[in-house]
Amino acid sequence: MSTLLNADASAFEAKFPLLPFRINHGLVGDARLTLPAILELVKEMPRDRIEYNSGKAAVSQDPTTTPLVDLDPEDVIQKIETAGAWMVLKRVEIHPTYKALLDEALMSVATAQGFKSLDEAGFSDVQGFMFVSSPGSTTPFHLDSEDNFFVQVHGDKIFNVYDNQDKSIATDDQIEHCITKHRNLKFDEKYVAKEMHNDLKPGEGVFVPYLWPHWVRTKDTYSISVAITWKTKAVSRRNDLYVANSMLRDRGFPQKGPGIKPVWDGIKVAAMQVAKGVAAPLRQSEGLRRLIRSVVLGKDANYYYKAQEAKDAAAKVGM
Repeated sequence: MSTLLNADASAFEAKFPLLPFRINHGLVGDARLTLPAILELVKEMPRDRIEYNSGKAAVSQDPTTTPLVDLDPEDVIQKIETAGAWMVLKRVEIHPTYKALLDEALMSVATAQGFKSLDEAGFSDVQGFMFVSSPGSTTPFHLDSEDNFFVQVHGDKIFNVYDNQDKSIATDDQIEHCITKHRNLKFDEKYVAKEMHNDLKPGEGVFVPYLWPHWVRTKDTYSISVAITWKTKAVSRRNDLYVANSMLRDRGFPQKGPGIKPVWDGIKVAAMQVAKGVAAPLRQSEGLRRLIRSVVLGKDANYYYKAQEAKDAAAKVGM
C-alpha cells in the first residue's frame, strides 16, 4: 500500500476506517524511535505530556488504584529493561522532529489512496503517542477518542481488540465516561472469545478504529511503540457531543446520547466550538491545561503528577 505504513490492499479497502486490521510499517531502525532519542524527547516534553506508572497494572485496572513507580521519567527510559514501568509520551507532534515523522507516515497512506494532502484524506488533528514499556507490562483495557495506526518498533507485544458495536463490552454510558473522564474499562474474561488477538513483532502493527476497546501487554523485552492518530470531522463532532453531554449531566441536566436529538446536538456542538476557541490560547500553559481538565471535566489521568505528589507526601512524613 505504501512505504511507511502497509496493509493488504483488500483489507484496507474493505475495512478502513470502520474495522481493525493488521498493518506493516517501515519505522524499525528510525533514529527518532530509539531510547537515546526518546530520552532527549522526555527532557523536552511538558510534564503534563508524560504519563507513567508500574507495568504491573491489571487488565481491568481501577484507575484510582493504578500502581506507581518511584522513578523520574528519565530514569524510566534509562532503566526500562528492569524498571517495571509503562510510559506514554503524549502529543509528541509538538516537537517538530516527531510531527514530521507522523505526517510522513500518514502521507504515505494518503498518497497510496490517491489523495494529495492529509486534509484531503481526512487526516486532521494528527497526534502521536509514544509508548515505552518494561518487559511484562500491561496497558489496561480501554478505548480511545481517535483513529489509530499502532506500530510496534522494538520488542514483542500482545494487542487484543474488541468490537465497539458490542454493547455488552462497552455501553454508551461507559464510552462517554472513557472519552470525558478516564479511558479505562472493566474487563470480563467472557470477552476473550470475542477478541481480535494480535502478536506484534517490530515492523508490525494494527489499525484500531475510533472507540474500539483494547488492551496490550509487552512480552519478554522492553517495548517501543507509537500510536499515529487523527480525528476526522465526524469524530471530532462526536467527541464534542460526549464532552458537552458529560458537562451538562454533571451539573444536573440529563442528556440523550449523540444522534437522538440532532437539532439539540447541533446547538451543543456550536457551543463547544465557541468554548474550544476561547480555551485554545489557555492550553498553551501547562498549569492552565491541568486546571481545565480538572475543573471542566473532573478528569485526572496524569500519573506524573500523582507520582510527584506521592513523593512529596512521603518526604513530609519523613521530616
